[in-house]
Amino acid sequence: MILEVAPLQIIPGQTAAFEQAFAQAQRIISTQPGYAGHQLQRSLTDSHRYLLLVNWQRLEDHTQGFRGSPQYQEWKALLHHFYDPFPTVEHFQAVEP
Repeated sequence: MILEVAPLQIIPGQTAAFEQAFAQAQRIISTQPGYAGHQLQRSLTDSHRYLLLVNWQRLEDHTQGFRGSPQYQEWKALLHHFYDPFPTVEHFQAVEP
C-alpha cells in the first residue's frame, strides 16, 4: 500500500468553493484502478490549509495510471486553480518492523 500525501494551501476566500469542487473531484479519483481510499483534512491552525491523503495499491496506480488518465484532466480543472502555491506531492510506504 502506498500513501500519497499532498499538503494543499488554498487561496484565501476560496475554501468553500474548494470544498464543493473537491466533493465532485473525489468521485473521479475513487473510481481509478488501484485507488484504496482517501481523506481530506483541514488544518485547525490555518483554515486555508488542507492535507490530502490518498491510499493506492501501487505507486504506478497514481503516477502513471491516474495522472495519465483523461479523468486526471477533469481533476485538474476542478481543483488546481485553488492552490497557491502548487503542492508538492510525496509518496510513503509503511515500514515493516
